[in-house]
Amino acid sequence: MPKNADTPMMEQYHQIKKQYPDAFVFYRLGDFFELFEDDAILGAKLLELTLTSRNKNSKNPVPMAGIPHHAAQNYIDILVDQGYKVAIVEQMEDPAAAKGMVKRDVVQLVTPGTKLNGQGQDGKENNYLAALYPCPTGFSLSYLDLSTGELKVTSMTHLADALDELSSIEAKEVVLLRNDEQTTQLHLADQLGQRGMVVSHEELGEASATISYLINPLDASEQRLVTTLLLQYLFETQRRNLDHIVPAQAYERLAYLRFNQATRLNLDLVENARTKKKSGSLLGLIDQSKTAMGGRLLKQWLLRPLRTVDKINERLDLLTAFTEEFFVRGTIQDQLKSVYDLERLAARAAMGSMNARELVQLKRSLRSIPAMKTALEAADSPLLKQAGTSLDGLVDLADLIEAAIVDDPPISVREGDLIKDGYEPAIDQYRSVLKDNQDWLASFEKSERQATGISSLKVGYNKNFGYFLEVTKANIPKLAPDRYERRQTLTNAERFVTPELKEHESLIVEAQAKRTEREYQVFTTVRDQVKAEIKRLQQLAQQVARLDVLAALADVAEQRNYVRPTFYQNHAQINIRQGRHPVIESLLGPGEFVANDVIFDEKTNIQLITGPNMAGKSTYMRELALIVVMAQIGSFVPADQAQLPVFDQIFTRIGANDDLVNGQSTFMVEMAEANLALQEASAHSLILFDELGRGTATYDGMALAQAIIEYLDQHIHAKTLFSTHYHELTVLADRYADIENVHVGAEVDDQGKLHFLHQVQKGPADRSYGIHVAALAGLPQPLIQNATTILSDLEAGGSQTVPVSKPVMPTADNLAEEIPLFTFQEEQDASQQVLKQLDELKINELTPLEALNTLNQLQKMRLDNGQNS
Repeated sequence: MPKNADTPMMEQYHQIKKQYPDAFVFYRLGDFFELFEDDAILGAKLLELTLTSRNKNSKNPVPMAGIPHHAAQNYIDILVDQGYKVAIVEQMEDPAAAKGMVKRDVVQLVTPGTKLNGQGQDGKENNYLAALYPCPTGFSLSYLDLSTGELKVTSMTHLADALDELSSIEAKEVVLLRNDEQTTQLHLADQLGQRGMVVSHEELGEASATISYLINPLDASEQRLVTTLLLQYLFETQRRNLDHIVPAQAYERLAYLRFNQATRLNLDLVENARTKKKSGSLLGLIDQSKTAMGGRLLKQWLLRPLRTVDKINERLDLLTAFTEEFFVRGTIQDQLKSVYDLERLAARAAMGSMNARELVQLKRSLRSIPAMKTALEAADSPLLKQAGTSLDGLVDLADLIEAAIVDDPPISVREGDLIKDGYEPAIDQYRSVLKDNQDWLASFEKSERQATGISSLKVGYNKNFGYFLEVTKANIPKLAPDRYERRQTLTNAERFVTPELKEHESLIVEAQAKRTEREYQVFTTVRDQVKAEIKRLQQLAQQVARLDVLAALADVAEQRNYVRPTFYQNHAQINIRQGRHPVIESLLGPGEFVANDVIFDEKTNIQLITGPNMAGKSTYMRELALIVVMAQIGSFVPADQAQLPVFDQIFTRIGANDDLVNGQSTFMVEMAEANLALQEASAHSLILFDELGRGTATYDGMALAQAIIEYLDQHIHAKTLFSTHYHELTVLADRYADIENVHVGAEVDDQGKLHFLHQVQKGPADRSYGIHVAALAGLPQPLIQNATTILSDLEAGGSQTVPVSKPVMPTADNLAEEIPLFTFQEEQDASQQVLKQLDELKINELTPLEALNTLNQLQKMRLDNGQNS
């Protein structure tokens, strides 16, 4: 937009805005943050602010919108939650003492990945900032939660794996290297943007001493580079102390049970795929943690189950101890209710943003640790005793805060009333002076009432005029003419001062200012002492979070009758007796869920599952996967008995989803997900394939399904559940020793009504009961009768040719008339041309848009031929 000749202030603003072109600049002016120009126009719309202008009478007034500085955080959060960045510009000197233009600078850049969780957010969620770095061997990924200091890094060969890991941790912002390889950068930025992540860029410079310390544990050069990139961006944007960040921890994705985003959604691991909420997911069911730290840790466990039996059993051993020692667990959980988020409190202390109320929260949290420690040390289990012994309650820190900080301090740390009496002599002295002067004011008011005879005379205080004597207008005639100095006239009263009152006011104001300043100094000293113990605090937070998770899992196991899983040394068997789907079971009444065995003996790798829709095939498949995930995070599982191998990966192809944005139909997505499993699965993987091949013609689908089953059997040997309606495939169990037929039972009563048994039984299903399910869905009865007749003809003829059915006469129950498709010979000839064109189409190579255009051309050809005939 056109600009006037810049005033010094606007020139300063433009210099700052030039450095942060992709951010809203919150420019401090007195008690307000101001937005100017394009920021003001867009900000007023997004934040529902009044749009005004600066220099209204000029030819080109500057759009402007203001926000009170004390309310700025709410507005910043709104913008950042929508994917924007906010540069906070503060006054760097006192305007009253400044000569010329007040110096201003950006004190912090708030971005989606660096936002600290506010009061309204779920404390059990991490907020990750990530950096992605392409390297000769693939990609290195580093990520950090600023609110906790957690810093991790890993490497992957393929971009798809890196993108999936970013989706798994729900990264809000990704930093890329700013360089000249525009094609690579644009491709990466586009891929990240499609997944809803904000993309930022940073130069890669020489690592500072702090960064060198944080990356010191890393061996791989690419991992050191990507972590340096992340930390340089972080320090550049935050511009404050970040001593709470822990040294980088590298991990191998292969060390954990792997599954991609599609599998996480298909299994409803951390959120319900339909509602996008935690409720209705596995995490929503098993998360009975009492602290925010415990909730975050449990989610991390669920997204990254273990593959090492010894580590799994370490968790299971502690979990077993908690289930056996109910009173110890109860004591721990009662104390955990008083524990605040130690990780984030430590981070706020390090960044200098902790207030006095948060210090009190820390004290109350630490006061809960000794009772936990005592309960654990008194337990029968050696493991619980050891856990208690290792707890450091930081009693010294709790005692410090107890001695220094009042129990109910104000939010502001700049207005006093923070420090307890008796802790700091200087503060006590200032309070004594203030009390003496307050006593003097009360005495002065009393003496003036007696001297003037005005009983309503009072001494008051106001921020603008200081202390004053107030006399109602009705009593003004009682005052001697020169007794007081008039200061202010009100509607019903007059206000006066005296030299004596002003002298005491100076004493009070001076004592108040000195007391407030000294209280702030003492508060920051206490906060610095907390900051000095960050390492101890973070270690305690990790221990408490682990205890919280294990106690919560023990609660769930006890309430829902879960059992401890055991693990085979080889990958030959699965033995689950009376397994249950944990989430579905929780939604039903007691005893309503039908449990099932899942048995794979040493000779079986593939189960072909047949049976009607809605009978429970998908439930049976998901049930196995969820039991595997729960077992490998170190949880008890919903079954009477569970013996499992340790799996390396889980692949799922469940549901009918398309990806039209990328030109992929439902069937193409189905084939792509199947291909992922076929390319990457090993003999130690678990594969769930639900109705593969249904998205194309019958023969095509059946041929692909059979070929996939045979490929799995001959080349991969993974444990596989393959659900299908192609009953012709059940003969594969006779040809291959590794394949077994099972089906979900159903019965039809004497009235022809279908009843689901939800029981998985040996052998193939006798039929699919599709028409019965359609009847349950409420389709018109004449239609159901017609479908039954057609099915009988097909089964009797054994042909794929569509039989001629008896027309259904229109009735009130019909959806529409049955209209013959081809009536005349001429129309049949025209249709043959259309069918020939269809036969020659390569459907799977068409994008959705190309498919629609082709369909339109074929329809036009059909109509034109019909008119010509």
